[in-house]
Amino acid sequence: MPGIHLPAPSPLEADVSLADHTDVLDWPFARTEDGDPPPILAELRNAPPCVVRLPAGAAESRLAWLVTRYADVRQALGDPRLSADERLPGAPVRIQVPPGGNPSSFLRLDDPEHARLRRMIQTEFTARRVKRLREPVQRLVDELLDELEALPRPADLHAVFSRALPTLVIARLLGVPEQDSAFFIEKTRVTISQEDPAVSLAAFEEMSEYLAKLALLKLESPGDDLISRLAVNHHAKGAITLDELVGIARLVLVAGHETTTNQIALNILALLRDDDLRAQVAADDGALIPNFIEESMRYWSISQDAMVRLAVEDLELGGVAVSKGDAVVISVPAGNHDESVFACPQRIDPHRDTSGHLQWGFGPHYCQGAPLARLEMELSLRSLLRRFPNLRLAADPRTVFRRGTVFHGVTHLPVTW
Repeated sequence: MPGIHLPAPSPLEADVSLADHTDVLDWPFARTEDGDPPPILAELRNAPPCVVRLPAGAAESRLAWLVTRYADVRQALGDPRLSADERLPGAPVRIQVPPGGNPSSFLRLDDPEHARLRRMIQTEFTARRVKRLREPVQRLVDELLDELEALPRPADLHAVFSRALPTLVIARLLGVPEQDSAFFIEKTRVTISQEDPAVSLAAFEEMSEYLAKLALLKLESPGDDLISRLAVNHHAKGAITLDELVGIARLVLVAGHETTTNQIALNILALLRDDDLRAQVAADDGALIPNFIEESMRYWSISQDAMVRLAVEDLELGGVAVSKGDAVVISVPAGNHDESVFACPQRIDPHRDTSGHLQWGFGPHYCQGAPLARLEMELSLRSLLRRFPNLRLAADPRTVFRRGTVFHGVTHLPVTW
């Protein structure tokens, strides 16, 4: 793998069970005022996986191994002995929605069920299909920037642009009426928040009911969209249940909107708070933009603590003996900031070979929507730099971050020009 040098594994620690550990940290950890990953993660990488206490909420509080080194994170993401199936007894819960009889999405399933459902949408995000979206996405970008330019200053770029663009793209891809976009934005926000399990569950169920009704409408009157194709080509033929269809649509909706929205905003924020970085990325007609985007994803690592697994077999992980039934928390930010792999990880280096970053995941759950997200991020950044060369922040950058959510991001992004 270019540019990636994995550290040598450490000797196996004594076989100490989770319950035997007395030095337990409360998880999750808070990011810094500047939005950087929790500093404690750098300290924890100097030792084998530690033990953390998952908070009570949708499930009872429990202990789990926390994985922080790049090599260990990669292993944990791809190891079939660590199950993503949220239906298993004792499965750890991160998003505060109690697991029920049906998984929230195929991301929380293992093969072969995971692979069966994943195949249903694999053609939606091929390079060829995404390439055909380039012109429509560019038109949306231009329209939204026209709206931004017409606003009084300062304006909230996040509300007008970085949140609006992925919302419109994913709504059109799924076949969700644009007038309903505000509904699913709010339900997504509440579902992934950590405010109250009951409130999150209610939002989750409202979103699911909406998508189920929409799928049945598409079955009767299909269009050129993902939900129509799932309904006609798979559900009508008995290949997937309505619950499975809703799970797929819900995953595309939440992942396609929530992660891309915040990554676009953070890409822009990174440039607006560092003039030298901005000059490098804007030079030569934006030649460094694609590499900067990958490096920005590594740096921000917005899937900050959403990865949890359950050991279904005994295994060794990062020098500790993980027993069957143990919970494991996989820290993508910690792996992406591993100094042994990415030198000076706290700095955004647009020249860095960051091809091995873990923001898209690794192994069988690698993000299918990566090509579309890359397209949205590239077109948005190129157009913004070209049309607003004097764009600047109109607020202290430390005040824009949202706190206490599964995915890192911003609440607003005031700018002027």
